[in-house]
Amino acid sequence: MSAEVDEVEVLTSSDDDYGGVIVHINLPIDSTTFLSILRSSISNWKHQGKKGVWIKLPIHLANLVETLIKEGFWYHHAEPKYLMLVHWISDSPNTIPANATHRVGVGALVVNEKREVLAVQEKTGHFQGTGSWKFPTGVADQGEDICAAAVREVKEETGVDAEFVEVLAFRQSHMSFFDKSDLFFVCLLRPVSFDIQIQEIEIEAAKWMPFDEYAAQPFMEKYEIMRYINEIYLAKIDGHYSGFTPVATKSNFSNQKNNYFYLNAGGLKRCNSV
Repeated sequence: MSAEVDEVEVLTSSDDDYGGVIVHINLPIDSTTFLSILRSSISNWKHQGKKGVWIKLPIHLANLVETLIKEGFWYHHAEPKYLMLVHWISDSPNTIPANATHRVGVGALVVNEKREVLAVQEKTGHFQGTGSWKFPTGVADQGEDICAAAVREVKEETGVDAEFVEVLAFRQSHMSFFDKSDLFFVCLLRPVSFDIQIQEIEIEAAKWMPFDEYAAQPFMEKYEIMRYINEIYLAKIDGHYSGFTPVATKSNFSNQKNNYFYLNAGGLKRCNSV
């Protein structure tokens, strides 16, 4: 007489690069069944010496959140179509990295050969209704390079096509959008078209404005960063300042696209800007 041994069901997972596992769940499952499988899985992972457990939970399976929280998981981050929950199951110190702390903003100083700045008045934001003229600004999309974001924002807000020259400077600030920190890159661009067609949803007006007139606006005295940007640009055109040029580099990871390395390339002949 032979005894039958039931095979314990566990969650399908893949190893990460740091001794943990990543779980993707797609098929609907009731919370009671899920709890049983989850506990068996955690026991199995502990036996294998795994450390962290990442569970990517699609929005349509949000009914499993309470079960995961009660079993020791916590929120790591959320995206439009999924929640990421994590749990440290090892006895060693927790080394799970925190969620991303920064967002990336760009400001585009577009100056033509007449030394005119492409300036906009905004319908929303801090400067709405003030009559102030500023350069186009925005936030980089996920997976978007700084240089591409600056070109896109100019095109979207003003209809002007431009090519990226360099990062003039950047600022780090804290406790900004939903308590996140903010990296703001001031970029110099060169226009390749000049006709303006404003984005009417966000932009009240746009025009080419002589740099001296632009820099002399009263609000510039109130914002130290704006004065610095103006001084940097003047030093740039006088040949006394050089920013950071994007240089295309190949990634060391096969699953990632090529990226840009921003550097002062003035003395490096082998580096070509985009």
